[in-house]
Amino acid sequence: MASSATHISVLYFANPILPKRPSSPSMLNPKAMAKELHFNQDGSTTKKLQAGVDMVAELVGVTLGPKGRNVVLQNKYGPPKIVNDGETVLKEIELEDPLENVGVKLVRQAGARTNDLAGDGSTTSIILAQGLIAEGLKVIAAGMNPVQIARGIEKTAKALVSELKLMSREVEDNELADVAAVSAGNDHAVGNMIADALHQVGKKGVVTIEKGKSTENSLQIVEGMQFDRGYLSPYFVTDRQKMTVEFHNCKLLLVDKKITSPKEMFKILDSAVKEKYPIVIVAEGIEQEALAPVIRNKLRGVLMAAAIKAPAFGERKSLYLDDIAILTGGTVIRDEMGLTLEKAGKEVLGSATKVLITKDSTLLVTDGSTCEAVEKRVSQIQGLVENTEENFQKKILNERIARLSGGIAILQVGAQSQVELKDKQLRIEDALNATKSAIEEGVVVGGGCCLLRLSTKVDGIKQLLDNEEQKIGAEIFRRALYYPARLIAKNAGVNGSVVIEKILSNDNINYGYNAARDCYEDLMKAGIIDPSKVVRCCLEHATSVAKSFLTSSAVVVDIKELEPIPRRPPMLTSGLSPMNF
Repeated sequence: MASSATHISVLYFANPILPKRPSSPSMLNPKAMAKELHFNQDGSTTKKLQAGVDMVAELVGVTLGPKGRNVVLQNKYGPPKIVNDGETVLKEIELEDPLENVGVKLVRQAGARTNDLAGDGSTTSIILAQGLIAEGLKVIAAGMNPVQIARGIEKTAKALVSELKLMSREVEDNELADVAAVSAGNDHAVGNMIADALHQVGKKGVVTIEKGKSTENSLQIVEGMQFDRGYLSPYFVTDRQKMTVEFHNCKLLLVDKKITSPKEMFKILDSAVKEKYPIVIVAEGIEQEALAPVIRNKLRGVLMAAAIKAPAFGERKSLYLDDIAILTGGTVIRDEMGLTLEKAGKEVLGSATKVLITKDSTLLVTDGSTCEAVEKRVSQIQGLVENTEENFQKKILNERIARLSGGIAILQVGAQSQVELKDKQLRIEDALNATKSAIEEGVVVGGGCCLLRLSTKVDGIKQLLDNEEQKIGAEIFRRALYYPARLIAKNAGVNGSVVIEKILSNDNINYGYNAARDCYEDLMKAGIIDPSKVVRCCLEHATSVAKSFLTSSAVVVDIKELEPIPRRPPMLTSGLSPMNF
């Protein structure tokens, strides 16, 4: 009993008395209110902002295309990182000049938003935004109305997205490897591995990336499931950089009701503390009063835990929990079945070799020990499908079958060093995201050629605009669409203007410049393909940033605090050491 009491005392479930919050921001930091205002009366503010935009575009631009170069990033706590990924480079850029840094942060939004939605294309977004801003500032300096120019750019972007949809087509199975390879910097081994993974788990199957145990890349198919529910609190995060929760050899508590009191979970959580295993709580809901002690004990380092809301609602939610229980070998706690949470022991817990939780989704990987139970469950559900006439119910049942039987593909990344590993992981991540985007919205010709073909649609779009200044906005967009192709050519060591002229003189919309082979050919047949979703996001987010930039007339920045001058130590006037003072 003494040992048990010792462990229970470690798990702290009392509600602490919170300190009184300061009544005003100035009580937290009086200097936080001080700001510096910059008005664009003489154009100097815009020049500073544009300088920041140009620096970002120049830096990430060196990575664009198959002949793009690497960027070396300083690392305070280890060897420098060598990357060829625009999104990673973006995160590292901070300039000393506050106005230039605002320009950096503004254009960074275009790349970050595109990467978040499409998983690739951050560099193209920034180059396109730079083109819109540079060309827009030229005409505004000549006296044009910035509001009408921005409106013309915005309307043109919407029309171009419509044209893009007409150019797009569904991706073929044999093209998935090409899409992945292009995004991975023409690495066809990576492209083939991703295509193989999707072939085995299905186009909409789950594919994850992790560090391998050898120097070579490999593919592993495991039992598992993914669903759209994220952690209930960011305090559960174990990786602050990725904002994810990751546990290995984890237990799962499955509860088909709302947990209202922390005392209900005490027995289960105390076992987790005693035996030092991570635990994930999956419940219909958890009241704040019950959740707070779990968070507190996690932050104290006593408990390795996370909590998520059970997927779906009503009867579907209960069936979902049953499926998770079958997969993990656990038991769903239901009061109506005579099993209460307070009395439940660790024997009801499910097991997973790996659990990965983001703010939006949860991935469970198991060891395959429940394979027979899963197959039996799938057979039962298939029987329900055959006896169901309603299409909606059939769809739900087929989704359950896919979740249980689809499996999970794990791309294990091998490398000779930590520096190489980081670069390869980023490339494979980009390639996987690009492939998923291609499956979602189709594909178009790559190599910057799609944007060039869209530029030929601008004359028709002009006819639909309201006035001459909006038409100038459309013309600005046409010029900006040349920027990515010109930069791809420049990185390959050829004249971009000559390349653009030769491409546009050919009527075949798939004809373009293959920078990897230094030749002109049908890029679709050569496997130079871009996901339509990536191109769409580039158009939309570059437009959003450029519109904000061109219509801004003032900037507010923090006043930089002067560093205190270090005080000189007192002069010693005797043989006493400083310790004696």
